[in-house]
Amino acid sequence: MHFTIETEQETDGRWIAEVIELPGVLTYGATREDVIAQAEVLALRVVADRIEHGEHPVTPIQITFAAA
Repeated sequence: MHFTIETEQETDGRWIAEVIELPGVLTYGATREDVIAQAEVLALRVVADRIEHGEHPVTPIQITFAAA
């Protein structure tokens, strides 16, 4: 699995990060580094939840993140 994290700074100064491959995985924070870290954590939680509920094949997976 490869996830792309897109970041953008809002007009009010906050940063937003979105994991493109996982709809709804979106975080806000004070710095770009913070939102990237939060997005990675949230993405891993979503993937873990899907595995736990049988929505993903039980095979070894490799996960990588790339900030865009």
